[in-house]
Amino acid sequence: MAAKKGIAAAIGGWSAQHRKTAVFGWLLFVVLASMGGSLGTVLSDDVDNGVGESGRAAQILADAGVESPAQELVLLTGTDVTADDAAFRAAVDDVVSAVDGSEHVSAVDSPYDTGTISEDRTAALVGYTMTEGRIDASKDIGPVLDAVEEAVAAHPEVSAELFGEATAQKALDDTFAEDLVFAEYAVVPLAIGILLVAFGALVASVLPVVLALTATAAAYGLLAVSSHAVPTDLNANVVLMLVGLAVGVDYSLFYLRRAREERAAGHDNATALRIAAATSGRAVVVSGLTVIVAMAGMFLTGIATFAAMGVAAIAAVAVAVLGSVTVLPAMLAMLGDKVEKGRLPFLRRERKGGDSRFWRVLIDGVLRRPALSAAVAVGALLALALPVLGMQTAMPSAADDMDPDTPIVQAMQAIDESFPGSATLATVVVDAGDADRGAVAAAVEDFRTEAVATGQLFEPIEVTEHDGGSVLAIEVPMAGEGTDDTSVEALETLRGEVLPATLGAVDGVDTAVSGVTAGSVDFNDRLGDAVVPVLSFVLVLTLVLMLASFRSLTIALTAIVLNLLSAGAAYGVLTLVFQEGVGIGLTGAHTAGPIASWLPLFLFVILFGLSMDYHVFVVSRIREARLRGADTRGAIVHGLRSTASVITAAALIMVAVFLVFATVSATSVKQMGVGLAVAVLLDATIIRAVLLPSVMALLGEANWYLPSWLRWLPDLSEREPDTPDNRPAPGAGTTTAPPPAGTTAQDHHLVSH
Repeated sequence: MAAKKGIAAAIGGWSAQHRKTAVFGWLLFVVLASMGGSLGTVLSDDVDNGVGESGRAAQILADAGVESPAQELVLLTGTDVTADDAAFRAAVDDVVSAVDGSEHVSAVDSPYDTGTISEDRTAALVGYTMTEGRIDASKDIGPVLDAVEEAVAAHPEVSAELFGEATAQKALDDTFAEDLVFAEYAVVPLAIGILLVAFGALVASVLPVVLALTATAAAYGLLAVSSHAVPTDLNANVVLMLVGLAVGVDYSLFYLRRAREERAAGHDNATALRIAAATSGRAVVVSGLTVIVAMAGMFLTGIATFAAMGVAAIAAVAVAVLGSVTVLPAMLAMLGDKVEKGRLPFLRRERKGGDSRFWRVLIDGVLRRPALSAAVAVGALLALALPVLGMQTAMPSAADDMDPDTPIVQAMQAIDESFPGSATLATVVVDAGDADRGAVAAAVEDFRTEAVATGQLFEPIEVTEHDGGSVLAIEVPMAGEGTDDTSVEALETLRGEVLPATLGAVDGVDTAVSGVTAGSVDFNDRLGDAVVPVLSFVLVLTLVLMLASFRSLTIALTAIVLNLLSAGAAYGVLTLVFQEGVGIGLTGAHTAGPIASWLPLFLFVILFGLSMDYHVFVVSRIREARLRGADTRGAIVHGLRSTASVITAAALIMVAVFLVFATVSATSVKQMGVGLAVAVLLDATIIRAVLLPSVMALLGEANWYLPSWLRWLPDLSEREPDTPDNRPAPGAGTTTAPPPAGTTAQDHHLVSH
């Protein structure tokens, strides 16, 4: 009786037989998907990103037809002149004229009209408002900035510093674009180099990288199309490239490595591909489904940037899986033994089964003392996780996310030094509705008085009327740098004391506060509410997927516990480096501070998916040996030895990809890159090489336990195709073991074949 053929084996078999159709079909798909970018990409705006009270403020303005235009500042500082000198005034007038001449500027204020001149009269602040919001204005502000710099250049006795919402966004966009280009150019040669060492042949090394690049290109096009339904952002672009390149190469590596292993064992090319499709192809599908299931949890947060990152990761992984199980077997069928072309003579061929002396010694040592090995591994991971107990988070502004030495950050600091709070504005949105206009006007004046009296809120407080005066937007400078404790305390004073005593006391008036500080606080609050549902969703669906894939409750629970340990340790290292500053110089970051508030939940979700790559791959090989009749210990030995080299190469590629992203300018992306790299490194070493085998050895036959009340679950487990050598795995125990619980007689046919 032939073993049941699973979906991965069926697709792989079809692709190998219809090679040209599969290859040209893939190329057509990539081209059509990439063309999706021509439709344009819809970026999320303040209404999409808004949560809590700050989100309500954005919605009030949107309902009134107000786009929340970007507010910009120009700090003019005299060297040997003051604001009272004609030369200084001439410079101010030229800057105001240059800004006012742009079609993208709706209003500009001279410091001589607003009184925004420093006490020592050496600095003045020109404020102007763009016609559009931060995202759209960042695309149009370039000519405005050029005009300001040209105007100032004619007055050498005055220097200028430029800052604002659109200015900062443009600087961040430009930096991200440069960093992404650098990352892509750096990742490709790194991946090829690691694969050359792993495979020793040029063609075999280049093939996974080419597939990953085409898959990533297609995913970008799909992301552009999906953005018309789910708006995207810069973070999503980074996630797509990072995840797409990492899993794209790894999935192909797993598949190709198994096919070469079977060829080395004496099988013809067709048989080797059939085995690779049914085994590594299945592992790729299960791993991809796990990542997709985990990333789907991001939608439960109700936060636009999480939804965007979720869509990006799902698109990247889905396309990578599709390419690995369709075009890759077709290419391998076409190439045949030519996949070994370009072999480098100084790189020896891998040992049969991927074994090596190092891994033999390590695995044998772990299995001789499994209890001690497990205790040491768990202790090390818990020690690494300890710093997470003191983790602090904050939503970084565009300026917070950049190198302190960049002009935009220095401009913000200079403005805040001369005019405290001007670079950290809170926007009080007042929905007056049918309230008495006289009472509202009086409350606004009371608000001015009470706000300045706190010592945490400053003049100039500017009031702008919208929708015939029914909606007011009050710009209030706040103490602090935006997301620090000083700013948070000022926000609490504004929301909890000043507003309730003034505007909030007027009947029929609704108030809401937005701004960088308010957005960060509200974002953190929403994340806190989302943690339980997101974690529950990810854990439950992952458990179900593992149960269906391995038909073992023990293996499913073990996978979840090991992943939790890995994620906790990664959090601890992240906190130790970026918050406590231990070794922070190695990352290129300049100052220690809070962890980006979106990062912990994102890391948990994505790590839970990515960590399953190695777990599924290793346990699949262990289960194969077990189904062939090996005892549990023998199956563990065979599974780990046969996957050691490929997991090492796969982990090195992922770590290299993630560390490349840790070199970019944005601090939050550095944190993401380091967190992912640490987690994958721990997962491929302590977890898979020490903790997994020691725990499985301690559990023994209990590894294969599936209670009868769970046997109704769908069976996603796939079987190796019948081949002439379905014998007990090399190095396995000679005792014929019963089939794992929950397997069928057809499964056990592999044992007696």
